[in-house]
Formats: sequence, structure tokens, C-alpha cells
Amino acid sequence: MSSFNKDKEEKIMNFLDIIIKKRDKGKLTKEEITFTIENYTKGNIPDYQMSSFLMAVFFNGMNREETFEFTHAMANSGKILDLSAIPGIKIDKHSTGGIGDVTTLILAPLVASCGVPVAKMSGRGLGRTGGTIDKLESIPGFKTEIDIKDFIEQVKDIGIAVVGQSGELAPADKKIYALRDVTGTVESIPLIASSIMSKKIALGSDGIVLEVTTGNGAFMEDIRSAKELAQIMVDIGKDAGKKMTAVLTSMEEPLGIAVGNALEVKEAIDALKGNIPEDVKELVLTLGSYMLYLAGKVDSPDKARTLLEDNLVNRRGLSKFREMIEYQGGDPSIIDYPEELPTASIVKAFEAKEDGYVKELIARYVGDAAHRLGAGRETKEDKIDLSVGIVLEKKIGDKVKKGDVLAWIHANSEEKLKIAEEYLNKAYKIGKEKVDRPKLILGIVE
Repeated sequence: MSSFNKDKEEKIMNFLDIIIKKRDKGKLTKEEITFTIENYTKGNIPDYQMSSFLMAVFFNGMNREETFEFTHAMANSGKILDLSAIPGIKIDKHSTGGIGDVTTLILAPLVASCGVPVAKMSGRGLGRTGGTIDKLESIPGFKTEIDIKDFIEQVKDIGIAVVGQSGELAPADKKIYALRDVTGTVESIPLIASSIMSKKIALGSDGIVLEVTTGNGAFMEDIRSAKELAQIMVDIGKDAGKKMTAVLTSMEEPLGIAVGNALEVKEAIDALKGNIPEDVKELVLTLGSYMLYLAGKVDSPDKARTLLEDNLVNRRGLSKFREMIEYQGGDPSIIDYPEELPTASIVKAFEAKEDGYVKELIARYVGDAAHRLGAGRETKEDKIDLSVGIVLEKKIGDKVKKGDVLAWIHANSEEKLKIAEEYLNKAYKIGKEKVDRPKLILGIVE
């Protein structure tokens, strides 16, 4: 046996001891965790053994120290961005996702317009709808792939850049997530937290504001699990020396009115012009207030809220969005002519079949409708249709009459349109008595 194969065999045998220790509910040391991440990333540990390890974590969990070390090791498996050349305190934002997640498109330029640098790397969407990068790519010419040096220079020049995530950041997470996806270990809170936070730490910001969604349209469907995830991520960030806040939000109905890529860009432009749906406004102002507060721009979140509201009214946030689009090669005229964004060939009204009030608008079914139209992807290689989606006219608590338009379906195929209608039939529930809109902000974790 060659010395190389012998060394590899010894590493595999050592890893077996780590699997057994975690299987038997033991606490792993920093050295054991670092060994695990380093050797799996290098290919010295086979998938079948790593699958066994992940399943042991799924059933037995990890404590605060283990979760931090696991996150830290994944963050250090690749580059850690150095943002020190950018003046000021850099604050990142991350959402665990939902339906109609237009937030970053509005929040990032609005916060930047208040003088807080926003250096954001975002991912592509998997599942029901596209991610922030997919949405931005519906803007003609917009470049989401930018060299890290140019990324930093852009933030120094104009105070904002939103680009695709570099493959050099946290490569261990990419490899482990792909394995979790096919081994039934995705729904492990320590593994979810370490996956999210390893990338956030690698991005090099000084602080992070998290939005953790809960409800039928979110990854964490119950509030208890959402709070647990939020607290673990806040703890990881603090242990890494970051300023941290998490905002718990409801995803019982879609956020805002648009679900789809170009449609959400249109919604963001309209919002920055001051025509912003109340739920989107509440979320943007809440997240933005904590971003400005953590950045030291104000001495309380309440004071930050006033500053953000002013920059909605005076359209400084809109001007910053235009500036970012132009800097990244996009066509800034879409701010004035949003109809130049990709447009579906079919736009059809989805109408109410009875009088009453909207008592339910199940977010996941609206997301499924948009997905079947082509607005989302199953794998990263799938091509998204940037023009399709759903625009909501009525939401929970709204009064409707038979024949009223509940939503507009934007489609490029009659067949897909019919499937979307089936999902919207399941999404909308009409009752005889008025119900209150669901509360959006459910709590703050610090």
C-alpha cells in the first residue's frame, strides 16, 4: 500500500471514531470538528461516512460551542473577505426566505442612501421562486458576477453592490449542503444555522441583521423552531465578534403583491417611488432600522426609522438603486420605464367565485403557482423564466365580490397558466366574516 493510501485510510479510520462519538451523544472538540471539515472538503472522507456523521448530528444535535466551531471551520474552508478598505461599519442582511421576498431590492439601496455601506453577496433561488440575483438579472445588462476587487471598489465609490456569491467562499458548505439535500438531513437546526452563518462570516461584514421567517410559506413552519434557529444564529455571530440582531416574521401569506422575478423588480421600483405595500414597508423599515443602528448611524432603531422614511419620500433610495444598476452595467432607464423589463405574453385575471372576505391566502400555494409558471428552479442548472409570476390584488382581510380580480397570472403558456390557476384555487379561501391581517413582525432576538 502506498503511503498516500495509508494516510487516507488512517484519516477515514480516525473519522469513524468521530462518527461513533457523535452517534453516542458525545461533545466534539474543536480539533475533531476542524479535522472533519478540512478532510471532507479535501476529499479524504467519503460521502457515505459524512452522511453517517450528518445523520448523527440530525438526531443528537450540537451544542453552542460545537455549532460555532462547525460554522467557523466551514467559513475558513475558503476565502474570508477583507472589507476593511471600505470606510464605516459594514452591516449585512440575510433572510431565510419566503414567497414574494422583494425585501433586499428595496432595503439595500434605501440603507445605502442613509450613508451605511451595503456590500452584499446573494444567492440564486432554489425551489418556488428565484433569488435576489435572479431578480436583478431581469434588468437588461445587469452584471451579477463581479471580481471581488471590483466589488469592494464599487462599494467604496457608491456605497452599495449586490452581486452573486463567490464560489471561493465557504466551499465546505456547498459540498455538505449538496449531501444534506439527498440524505434527509436538511431540517437540522444546527446544520441550517452553520450553513447560513458560515457564508455570512466569510463575507466579512461587521454585523448582520437576520430575518427568520415562519409560517406555511417559510422553511421553518412553526414559531418555536424559528426562534430556536434565530437564537443559534445570533449566538454564532456574537461568538465570531459580529454585531447581531434577528427579526422573526410571519410568512402565512406572501409578502407584498408580486411573486416572480421581473415582477418583483417592478414592485421594488414602485416601492422606492413611495408606492409601497404596507407589509413590505413595515418589514423594510424594521430591518433597515436595525441595520442603521448596528452600524452606529443612530443611537436607537426608532431614530433610524425616521431617516429611512424620509429617504423613501425624497426618493434618495430610488436614486441609489438607479446608481447601482448603472454601475453594474444595467439599463437605468427601467426606473422610469419598468415596462421594458421582461414581460409575459399572457396576463389573465384570477377571479373570486363568491362574495365574502379573504380568510386565507396560503403562501406556499402561491409560490407553487409561480414555480409551475417557470419563476423558480429545482437545480442550479435550470433556466428561470424571468417574466412570469403572480401579482396579488386581494390579501387576507380584504372584502371581495364574485367576479372581483383576486390576482393576475403572468404566463407564457396556456398549459402552465391552467396549472397556476389550480394552485391559486387552493391558495385563496373566502369566508363570510372579516378576519384580521396576520401580524408580520413576531419578535426580535438579540
